Amino acid sequence: MDHVAAASQDDAPITSREQDAVRILLLINGASETPTGSDLADPGLKNAVGVVRTQVRLQKLDFWLRNPDYLADELLTDYESSREPGLLRWAGRILDSEEPEVRRYPMLRHHFGAYEPLDDALAVLRSAGLVLRRRRGTVNRVRQHDYYLLNTGRQVVNNIVSTAPEFRYYVDRVALVIALADGLGGSDLKARQYLQREYAETARGTRIGSVSARARERLDRLRTQAVTNSVGAGES
Repeated sequence: MDHVAAASQDDAPITSREQDAVRILLLINGASETPTGSDLADPGLKNAVGVVRTQVRLQKLDFWLRNPDYLADELLTDYESSREPGLLRWAGRILDSEEPEVRRYPMLRHHFGAYEPLDDALAVLRSAGLVLRRRRGTVNRVRQHDYYLLNTGRQVVNNIVSTAPEFRYYVDRVALVIALADGLGGSDLKARQYLQREYAETARGTRIGSVSARARERLDRLRTQAVTNSVGAGES
């Protein structure tokens, strides 16, 4: 790695443990599915109200939450196939602002794609009795991690939403991320994110670079097409 690349890696903004904890709590709340009877049979999970299954899914959802430029670009991809105006508007809200610069927290390119250790954030949530993690598999091989939102955790989320307007950004973006990921499992999300050239070509162990410039050019092109099509439709 040359000196310029090394400097850009060192200068990448980082989050605090507390920021990560709140973001992950809001993400688990928004992304969770209803626990099964088998889940609730575990005495430690009797107060569970939601679960996000697999670390891969949680990490991939968090990637879009931490990287608004990639989120916006994926919204444009969906817009190109559906032509749903709301997707273009949401991408515009993100890319017309400084959000891709001031809200972006790059993640490392790991063997399985975007990754950042969640242990510190989860330790905060577990110690407060908000979230529990369960490992599935054997002593010698963990097959997957599941993340359970407890009733106290949901109460804290509701309190955050009602009393801390500064976190409204994450509430809104979690909803956008979950809508984008609708029906996709962790492996599906990983495969979709690898379609981004910048993401796929990032060297392992380094931080995934921005796509904001390319996404903004794409937004301008699609807006122009939308106006042209609208005018054409009006003249026909």
